[in-house]
Amino acid sequence: MTRVIFVGERPVDAVPADDRGLAYGDGLFETMRSHRGELPWWEAHWARLAAGAARLGLPLPARALVREVASTLLDLGDGVLKLLVTRGVGTRGYAPAAGTEPTWVLSTHPLPGAPRPGGLHLRWCETRLSHQPRLAGLKHCNRLEQVLARGEWPAPGEPGGDAFDEGLLLDVQGDVAGAIAANVFVSVDGRWCTPPVELCGVAGTCRAWLLNEAGAIERRLAPADVESADAVVLCNAVRGILPVARLGARAWPPHDAVVALSRQFAAAHPAFAGLE
Repeated sequence: MTRVIFVGERPVDAVPADDRGLAYGDGLFETMRSHRGELPWWEAHWARLAAGAARLGLPLPARALVREVASTLLDLGDGVLKLLVTRGVGTRGYAPAAGTEPTWVLSTHPLPGAPRPGGLHLRWCETRLSHQPRLAGLKHCNRLEQVLARGEWPAPGEPGGDAFDEGLLLDVQGDVAGAIAANVFVSVDGRWCTPPVELCGVAGTCRAWLLNEAGAIERRLAPADVESADAVVLCNAVRGILPVARLGARAWPPHDAVVALSRQFAAAHPAFAGLE
Protein backbone atom coordinates (compact mmCIF):
# COMPACT_ATOMS: atom_id res chain seq x y z
CA MET A 1 0.00 0.00 0.00
CA THR A 2 1.14 3.53 -0.81
CA ARG A 3 -0.23 6.51 1.14
CA VAL A 4 0.21 10.28 0.95
CA ILE A 5 -1.26 12.83 3.38
CA PHE A 6 -1.92 16.52 2.79
CA VAL A 7 -3.20 19.43 4.83
CA GLY A 8 -4.55 21.83 2.26
CA GLU A 9 -1.79 21.91 -0.37
CA ARG A 10 1.02 20.86 2.00
CA PRO A 11 2.22 17.26 2.22
CA VAL A 12 2.62 16.07 5.82
CA ASP A 13 4.00 12.93 7.43
CA ALA A 14 0.90 11.98 9.44
CA VAL A 15 -2.71 12.95 10.04
CA PRO A 16 -2.65 15.61 12.80
CA ALA A 17 -3.68 14.27 16.21
CA ASP A 18 -6.36 16.96 16.57
CA ASP A 19 -7.91 16.28 13.17
CA ARG A 20 -11.71 16.26 13.26
CA GLY A 21 -11.84 13.15 11.13
CA LEU A 22 -10.08 11.24 13.90
CA ALA A 23 -12.07 12.86 16.67
CA TYR A 24 -15.57 12.79 15.19
CA GLY A 25 -15.55 11.02 11.84
CA ASP A 26 -16.05 14.48 10.35
CA GLY A 27 -15.25 13.65 6.76
CA LEU A 28 -16.06 11.78 3.56
CA PHE A 29 -14.32 9.17 1.46
CA GLU A 30 -14.38 7.67 -2.01
CA THR A 31 -13.11 4.24 -3.03
CA MET A 32 -12.32 3.97 -6.73
CA ARG A 33 -11.21 1.19 -9.03
CA SER A 34 -8.19 2.04 -11.14
CA HIS A 35 -7.58 0.45 -14.53
CA ARG A 36 -4.26 0.56 -16.35
CA GLY A 37 -3.22 3.68 -14.50
CA GLU A 38 -6.52 5.48 -15.05
CA LEU A 39 -9.65 6.15 -12.98
CA PRO A 40 -12.54 5.49 -15.41
CA TRP A 41 -15.20 6.82 -13.01
CA TRP A 42 -13.22 9.72 -11.56
CA GLU A 43 -15.83 12.29 -12.58
CA ALA A 44 -18.66 10.38 -10.88
CA HIS A 45 -16.67 9.92 -7.67
CA TRP A 46 -15.61 13.56 -7.49
CA ALA A 47 -19.18 14.71 -8.15
CA ARG A 48 -20.45 12.58 -5.28
CA LEU A 49 -17.68 13.83 -2.99
CA ALA A 50 -18.45 17.45 -3.88
CA ALA A 51 -22.18 16.95 -3.28
CA GLY A 52 -21.50 15.41 0.11
CA ALA A 53 -19.07 18.17 1.04
CA ALA A 54 -21.65 20.81 0.12
CA ARG A 55 -24.23 19.14 2.34
CA LEU A 56 -21.82 18.96 5.29
CA GLY A 57 -20.22 22.37 4.72
CA LEU A 58 -16.91 20.56 4.35
CA PRO A 59 -13.95 22.24 2.62
CA LEU A 60 -12.46 20.31 -0.28
CA PRO A 61 -8.89 20.29 -1.54
CA ALA A 62 -8.21 21.58 -5.03
CA ARG A 63 -9.56 19.04 -7.48
CA ALA A 64 -6.67 19.46 -9.92
CA LEU A 65 -4.12 18.84 -7.17
CA VAL A 66 -5.89 15.70 -5.96
CA ARG A 67 -6.02 14.35 -9.51
CA GLU A 68 -2.37 15.18 -10.10
CA VAL A 69 -1.26 13.44 -6.92
CA ALA A 70 -3.49 10.46 -7.68
CA SER A 71 -1.89 10.02 -11.09
CA THR A 72 1.54 9.71 -9.48
CA LEU A 73 0.34 6.85 -7.27
CA LEU A 74 -1.33 4.69 -9.90
CA ASP A 75 0.60 1.94 -11.69
CA LEU A 76 -0.36 0.39 -15.02
CA GLY A 77 -2.33 -2.45 -13.46
CA ASP A 78 -5.71 -2.63 -11.78
CA GLY A 79 -6.15 -1.66 -8.13
CA VAL A 80 -8.05 0.45 -5.63
CA LEU A 81 -7.53 4.14 -4.88
CA LYS A 82 -9.07 5.56 -1.72
CA LEU A 83 -9.52 9.29 -1.15
CA LEU A 84 -10.43 10.42 2.37
CA VAL A 85 -11.17 14.08 3.15
CA THR A 86 -11.77 15.49 6.64
CA ARG A 87 -12.72 18.95 7.85
CA GLY A 88 -9.17 19.29 9.15
CA VAL A 89 -7.71 20.40 12.46
CA GLY A 90 -10.02 21.85 15.08
CA THR A 91 -10.18 22.68 18.76
CA ARG A 92 -11.87 20.32 21.21
CA GLY A 93 -15.65 20.42 20.92
CA TYR A 94 -18.18 19.69 18.23
CA ALA A 95 -18.51 23.20 16.78
CA PRO A 96 -16.80 23.32 13.36
CA ALA A 97 -14.50 26.30 12.95
CA ALA A 98 -14.67 28.48 9.85
CA GLY A 99 -11.82 28.62 7.37
CA THR A 100 -10.21 25.26 8.16
CA GLU A 101 -7.92 23.54 5.69
CA PRO A 102 -9.03 20.02 4.78
CA THR A 103 -6.88 17.05 5.60
CA TRP A 104 -6.86 14.56 2.75
CA VAL A 105 -5.33 11.15 2.29
CA LEU A 106 -4.79 9.18 -0.90
CA SER A 107 -3.90 5.50 -0.63
CA THR A 108 -3.56 2.61 -3.07
CA HIS A 109 -4.63 -0.95 -2.35
CA PRO A 110 -4.72 -4.27 -4.20
CA LEU A 111 -7.97 -5.50 -5.66
CA PRO A 112 -10.09 -7.79 -3.48
CA GLY A 113 -10.01 -11.48 -4.27
CA ALA A 114 -12.20 -13.04 -6.92
CA PRO A 115 -15.84 -13.51 -5.88
CA ARG A 116 -17.11 -16.92 -4.87
CA PRO A 117 -17.73 -19.08 -7.98
CA GLY A 118 -21.41 -19.39 -8.71
CA GLY A 119 -22.42 -16.34 -6.69
CA LEU A 120 -22.20 -14.80 -3.22
CA HIS A 121 -23.55 -16.34 -0.02
CA LEU A 122 -25.33 -13.74 2.13
CA ARG A 123 -26.85 -13.57 5.60
CA TRP A 124 -29.19 -11.15 7.34
CA CYS A 125 -27.46 -8.97 9.93
CA GLU A 126 -28.87 -8.27 13.37
CA THR A 127 -27.44 -4.74 13.39
CA ARG A 128 -29.91 -2.23 11.98
CA LEU A 129 -29.20 1.10 10.34
CA SER A 130 -30.52 4.18 12.07
CA HIS A 131 -32.36 6.97 10.26
CA GLN A 132 -30.62 10.30 9.79
CA PRO A 133 -31.85 12.12 6.67
CA ARG A 134 -29.09 14.75 6.82
CA LEU A 135 -26.45 12.04 6.47
CA ALA A 136 -28.39 9.51 4.39
CA GLY A 137 -26.75 8.65 1.08
CA LEU A 138 -23.37 10.12 2.05
CA LYS A 139 -20.21 8.05 2.22
CA HIS A 140 -19.17 9.69 5.47
CA CYS A 141 -16.41 8.52 7.76
CA ASN A 142 -18.60 7.16 10.56
CA ARG A 143 -19.03 3.50 9.60
CA LEU A 144 -19.58 2.06 13.09
CA GLU A 145 -22.90 0.46 12.14
CA GLN A 146 -21.15 -1.38 9.32
CA VAL A 147 -18.30 -2.37 11.66
CA LEU A 148 -20.79 -3.86 14.12
CA ALA A 149 -22.64 -5.68 11.36
CA ARG A 150 -19.48 -7.19 9.90
CA GLY A 151 -18.43 -8.29 13.37
CA GLU A 152 -21.43 -10.61 13.57
CA TRP A 153 -19.47 -13.45 11.94
CA PRO A 154 -15.76 -14.30 11.92
CA ALA A 155 -13.23 -12.73 9.57
CA PRO A 156 -12.18 -14.64 6.43
CA GLY A 157 -9.77 -17.45 7.24
CA GLU A 158 -11.09 -17.89 10.78
CA PRO A 159 -13.38 -20.83 11.62
CA GLY A 160 -16.76 -20.05 10.09
CA GLY A 161 -15.49 -16.88 8.45
CA ASP A 162 -15.87 -18.16 4.91
CA ALA A 163 -19.50 -19.23 5.25
CA PHE A 164 -20.72 -15.82 4.10
CA ASP A 165 -19.39 -13.21 1.67
CA GLU A 166 -21.57 -10.29 2.77
CA GLY A 167 -24.44 -9.32 5.04
CA LEU A 168 -27.73 -7.59 4.27
CA LEU A 169 -28.87 -4.80 6.57
CA LEU A 170 -32.34 -3.65 7.56
CA ASP A 171 -33.16 -0.20 8.88
CA VAL A 172 -34.82 0.46 12.22
CA GLN A 173 -38.25 0.06 10.61
CA GLY A 174 -37.41 -3.38 9.22
CA ASP A 175 -37.04 -2.35 5.57
CA VAL A 176 -34.05 -3.50 3.52
CA ALA A 177 -31.29 -0.87 3.48
CA GLY A 178 -28.50 -2.58 1.55
CA ALA A 179 -25.42 -4.69 2.11
CA ILE A 180 -22.61 -3.84 4.50
CA ALA A 181 -20.24 -2.68 1.76
CA ALA A 182 -22.47 -2.62 -1.31
CA ASN A 183 -25.87 -1.70 -2.65
CA VAL A 184 -28.43 -4.42 -3.30
CA PHE A 185 -30.66 -4.81 -6.36
CA VAL A 186 -33.42 -7.37 -6.84
CA SER A 187 -35.14 -8.39 -10.06
CA VAL A 188 -38.92 -8.39 -9.66
CA ASP A 189 -41.18 -9.02 -12.68
CA GLY A 190 -38.32 -8.19 -15.03
CA ARG A 191 -37.37 -4.88 -13.33
CA TRP A 192 -34.31 -4.20 -11.18
CA CYS A 193 -35.19 -2.47 -7.89
CA THR A 194 -33.11 -1.04 -5.04
CA PRO A 195 -34.01 0.57 -1.69
CA PRO A 196 -34.17 4.39 -1.54
CA VAL A 197 -31.50 6.22 0.47
CA GLU A 198 -33.45 9.17 1.88
CA LEU A 199 -33.25 7.87 5.47
CA CYS A 200 -30.10 5.73 5.55
CA GLY A 201 -27.66 3.87 3.34
CA VAL A 202 -25.09 4.96 0.77
CA ALA A 203 -25.83 6.34 -2.69
CA GLY A 204 -23.14 4.32 -4.46
CA THR A 205 -21.68 5.34 -7.81
CA CYS A 206 -22.40 1.90 -9.26
CA ARG A 207 -25.94 2.19 -7.86
CA ALA A 208 -26.33 5.54 -9.64
CA TRP A 209 -25.22 3.95 -12.92
CA LEU A 210 -27.83 1.20 -12.56
CA LEU A 211 -30.56 3.75 -11.89
CA ASN A 212 -29.53 6.01 -14.77
CA GLU A 213 -28.43 3.52 -17.41
CA ALA A 214 -30.00 0.13 -16.66
CA GLY A 215 -33.60 1.15 -16.07
CA ALA A 216 -33.55 0.26 -12.37
CA ILE A 217 -35.94 1.95 -9.95
CA GLU A 218 -36.07 2.77 -6.26
CA ARG A 219 -38.72 1.12 -4.09
CA ARG A 220 -39.08 0.05 -0.48
CA LEU A 221 -38.16 -3.59 -0.03
CA ALA A 222 -39.11 -5.93 2.78
CA PRO A 223 -36.93 -8.97 3.54
CA ALA A 224 -39.57 -11.14 1.85
CA ASP A 225 -39.19 -9.09 -1.35
CA VAL A 226 -35.51 -10.04 -1.49
CA GLU A 227 -36.09 -13.68 -0.64
CA SER A 228 -38.81 -14.02 -3.30
CA ALA A 229 -37.00 -12.07 -6.04
CA ASP A 230 -36.17 -13.67 -9.37
CA ALA A 231 -32.52 -12.66 -9.01
CA VAL A 232 -30.37 -10.64 -6.60
CA VAL A 233 -27.08 -8.79 -7.13
CA LEU A 234 -24.83 -6.61 -5.03
CA CYS A 235 -22.82 -3.81 -6.59
CA ASN A 236 -20.10 -1.33 -5.77
CA ALA A 237 -17.53 0.64 -7.74
CA VAL A 238 -14.62 -1.66 -6.87
CA ARG A 239 -16.19 -5.08 -7.43
CA GLY A 240 -18.84 -4.24 -10.02
CA ILE A 241 -21.92 -6.46 -10.35
CA LEU A 242 -21.87 -9.45 -8.00
CA PRO A 243 -24.49 -12.20 -8.46
CA VAL A 244 -26.01 -13.62 -5.28
CA ALA A 245 -26.42 -17.41 -5.08
CA ARG A 246 -27.73 -17.92 -1.55
CA LEU A 247 -29.43 -16.06 1.28
CA GLY A 248 -30.37 -18.26 4.20
CA ALA A 249 -32.48 -21.13 2.84
CA ARG A 250 -33.11 -19.41 -0.51
CA ALA A 251 -30.85 -20.26 -3.45
CA TRP A 252 -30.71 -18.61 -6.88
CA PRO A 253 -29.38 -20.36 -9.97
CA PRO A 254 -27.66 -18.29 -12.70
CA HIS A 255 -30.17 -15.91 -14.27
CA ASP A 256 -30.28 -14.35 -17.73
CA ALA A 257 -31.12 -10.94 -16.24
CA VAL A 258 -27.88 -10.98 -14.23
CA VAL A 259 -25.84 -11.96 -17.29
CA ALA A 260 -27.38 -9.13 -19.32
CA LEU A 261 -26.80 -6.60 -16.56
CA SER A 262 -23.17 -7.68 -16.11
CA ARG A 263 -22.54 -7.34 -19.84
CA GLN A 264 -24.09 -3.89 -19.93
CA PHE A 265 -21.98 -2.79 -16.98
CA ALA A 266 -18.79 -4.24 -18.50
CA ALA A 267 -19.40 -2.11 -21.58
CA ALA A 268 -19.57 1.00 -19.38
CA HIS A 269 -16.49 0.37 -17.19
CA PRO A 270 -13.31 -0.89 -18.92
CA ALA A 271 -11.97 -2.57 -15.77
CA PHE A 272 -14.77 -5.14 -16.01
CA ALA A 273 -14.58 -5.86 -19.74
CA GLY A 274 -14.21 -9.60 -20.23
CA LEU A 275 -15.11 -10.35 -16.60
CA GLU A 276 -18.87 -10.59 -17.06
